[in-house]
Amino acid sequence: MFVDEPIGVEEPNGVTETAKLPGQRGEELLDAAVRYAQERHWDVCPGTWLKTVEGVEKCSCDEAGCASPGAHPIGPDWADRATGNGAAVRRMWSEHPRASILLPTGRTFDAIEVPETAGFLALARIERMGLPLGPVTRTPDRRMFFLVLPGAAAEVDGLVGKSGRRAAAIDLVGRGEGHCLTGPPSRVGGGAVQWARRPTPANRWLPDVEELISPLAYACAREAADARARLL
Repeated sequence: MFVDEPIGVEEPNGVTETAKLPGQRGEELLDAAVRYAQERHWDVCPGTWLKTVEGVEKCSCDEAGCASPGAHPIGPDWADRATGNGAAVRRMWSEHPRASILLPTGRTFDAIEVPETAGFLALARIERMGLPLGPVTRTPDRRMFFLVLPGAAAEVDGLVGKSGRRAAAIDLVGRGEGHCLTGPPSRVGGGAVQWARRPTPANRWLPDVEELISPLAYACAREAADARARLL
């Protein structure tokens, strides 16, 4: 149940020891994609992947200056292709064994996206307060995604607004229908996507966004204030 192949060592203070991943083996991606579908009942679909051209890593889409190398859908029908059927997942990764794993939001979960520094601060507060916590991903571009119950994306602005803040101003974003996350252990431009808090039997039941919004908004507001102070 996602506990036997650690990508990083989790510490209660929010510090993650990043494992070194020199390459991406297709069997790792296939195994993870099937487990997400069968054990968590998440829909998954294959995304693009990184390839080496003349010693330089590039996105398989071959677009010059791709903004999300190895981390975006292969085609416009990605939402329709996403499935939670293990056999279908195996077929898709047999066709594209190096494809990144995309996890659509707005179905079995939404996600709250925050800057990495704020995310680790929020993790420490959430755990100290004994609040429920679902899986949390960490991307190479220093973003973190907290998985919560579906419907959260539509509530974020209103919930943050109750504290006198604006979600956009503190870089707190809800991801729901029409979006997708890149799932570990996908390799993307800059490195590998990892679990800051991995899926376990204990966090199978996701929290409601209202349970986490206070520590997340506090952490994001503090990070935003610190960023402004650094510019002075």
